[in-house]
Amino acid sequence: MNLFKSNCQISVNFKDVDSRNKITLESNGDKKELLLFGSGDAVEGTVTIDPSGSRINYTSIRVELIGQIELSYDRGAHYVFCTQHQDVEASAGTLEKAKDFDFSFVKSDKQFESYSGINANLRYFIRVKISRNYNTNIKKEFDFAVQCLDSKPEQNPVLKMEVGIEDCLHIEFEYDKSCYTLDETIKGTINFLLVRIKIQKMELQIIKRESTGSGPNLYNETEIITKYEIMDGAPVKDEQIPIRLFLKPFSLTPTYRTVQSKFSVRYYLNLVLVDEEERRYFKQQEVTLWRDEMSQTDTGEMVG
Repeated sequence: MNLFKSNCQISVNFKDVDSRNKITLESNGDKKELLLFGSGDAVEGTVTIDPSGSRINYTSIRVELIGQIELSYDRGAHYVFCTQHQDVEASAGTLEKAKDFDFSFVKSDKQFESYSGINANLRYFIRVKISRNYNTNIKKEFDFAVQCLDSKPEQNPVLKMEVGIEDCLHIEFEYDKSCYTLDETIKGTINFLLVRIKIQKMELQIIKRESTGSGPNLYNETEIITKYEIMDGAPVKDEQIPIRLFLKPFSLTPTYRTVQSKFSVRYYLNLVLVDEEERRYFKQQEVTLWRDEMSQTDTGEMVG
């Protein structure tokens, strides 16, 4: 028998798997369907270890719950912000046939929502670690996802802005609020106070900006989530254009503000005007997205 190699099979069965929703997270082109937990939910289940016809001598068997941030710009460095462990077998022993081990993490500190982005990933997983004397430990990880409900913002003022070109264009636009849940509708109006250039069309974009690192190692990745055409054709003075943009159909996350000083995710409403000479004019305004009970993910919905 080769003592330094094992065909050991490890699996994890989470408790209440049939009653929990699942979400799909995509990272580097790979999609994972993960079981979904709330920030305050207990994470419990059973680990099954099967030696697959061989024999495993171990010094201990540990189950860990880990939350970590992974940054691709930092050569895949891992930053652990949440860790708990249980020694399901604290003393040395031998496994000759399949055996189940129960684990339970009732008060785990799952303070951040799972995220899968371009340069940053925030993931939670159960790690099973079989320690052995000859430094050939066996490890396997099993991911799950977390969503966090936020409190309603104490203040949610109307957004008012003006944009213009001296003696050529003066536009005033207003959004009904500055903070939105993930399934709300953005409502607003655009007023043309002065129009002396020939505008061809106007659109509203939702922009997602992921920021990682800081200083000279600051990386910004910008993604246009959607484009919504507000107007096709030239407006006239005093014309008023209504805005209604539904957020629910899009794969959005809550706003992340400097998570563990490692990354941020912010959203902007970008107003784009194009004149007949194809010149483009922009005006951006940040909005805050947050998750309430009504915007929890249903089974199979894409997030991240």
